[in-house]
Amino acid sequence: MEGPQSPDRQAMHPARDNKPFSKAPAGKGTNRYLSRKISWHDCGTFQCADIPVPLDWDNPDGPAITLALKRKPAEGAAKATLFINPGGPGGSGQDMVSSFQSSAFPDHDVIGWDPRGTGASTHVNCGPAKTMDGLFSLDASPDDEAEWNELIRGTRDFARSCRAYSGQLLDHVSTIDTARDLDYLRYLVGNKKLDYLGVSYGTFLGATYAELYPGRVGHMVLDSTVNITNHDTVSQAVGFDRAFGDFAQWCANRGNRCALGTSEAEVRKATLNFLDRLDAHPMKVAGRELTQSLAATGIALFLYSGKQAYSYLTAALVGAMKDGNGGYLLTASDYLNGRGKDGQWETIASAFPAISCLDQADFGLKHARQEWPHEIAKAPTLGKALGVAPICEVWTARPAP
Repeated sequence: MEGPQSPDRQAMHPARDNKPFSKAPAGKGTNRYLSRKISWHDCGTFQCADIPVPLDWDNPDGPAITLALKRKPAEGAAKATLFINPGGPGGSGQDMVSSFQSSAFPDHDVIGWDPRGTGASTHVNCGPAKTMDGLFSLDASPDDEAEWNELIRGTRDFARSCRAYSGQLLDHVSTIDTARDLDYLRYLVGNKKLDYLGVSYGTFLGATYAELYPGRVGHMVLDSTVNITNHDTVSQAVGFDRAFGDFAQWCANRGNRCALGTSEAEVRKATLNFLDRLDAHPMKVAGRELTQSLAATGIALFLYSGKQAYSYLTAALVGAMKDGNGGYLLTASDYLNGRGKDGQWETIASAFPAISCLDQADFGLKHARQEWPHEIAKAPTLGKALGVAPICEVWTARPAP
């Protein structure tokens, strides 16, 4: 949960016209929702459904939004339901169900849903592809006052576009809102307690649910936990930098097959020099530019997969640094950011900042600027290139209480 450059990456849905708000079901108050049933239909080897939920649970007589669900039935008679979330924020629970190995839970139906603001549910829309391209092409590592002001202007324009295209949805996509949706889903399937598995940001959702409904927690798995406080002791940039050190040591140990250096320090220095050059002179790639921040994001994608991706990262770095071919890093960056080959953006690119900015305290632009040099010092290879993302400081929705 670090900013628009670095969401958790799972299979996502492409951005498309948002589903409009609709009237709440017949009736009054929350009873109009509590009296409903989930109407499942076959979708390949799974079952799918759309259900309405209040845009604002504190105003159930207001407009409704839609949640999209997918279910993998239990192998035998279902004793309970396991809800799953892949992270993000903005990852598709429906897509997670499609690849989820459920053999360890033979007596559970497995349900994944696209949380509010994401995927095939009523999702955040921040504007056309050119708006998204504009955000991710900003120089996220400002070197002077002019570059800092340009970064603020660009992120503020993006935030205003999100408000213009998404309206009041932006005020109701916090993890607290989603946890309330999750408790409603638990109620609809008839479970007295929630069985839940969440990965990365999904652990934040699980922890939030447990804070709100401690008496309704059944079996809960929180895998790869994230910090739920307002102060990260280890930021994502630091994590990536440490992971890059593991890669650099692995590469150096390969001797002549590395081509980036004969020690971890040499590999780090060569990569840092390459990223610094891109800051002033982005690399042309098929009518686009590989900037410093996009290159660092491309590196980060490979680091998610650990040692099994090291040879691919080596090839991508050698291709860019030695051969002048930045295509591999730009493609990797696009994948992590959510930009498709057709130039269209997946919903996570808009959902990620929308959810993140409601989930964290806003300490202001001055604080963000003061903290960034400390982050660079703790992540000397990738910290500056990954950049600063002051988007929540200019966001148009206030953080959730």
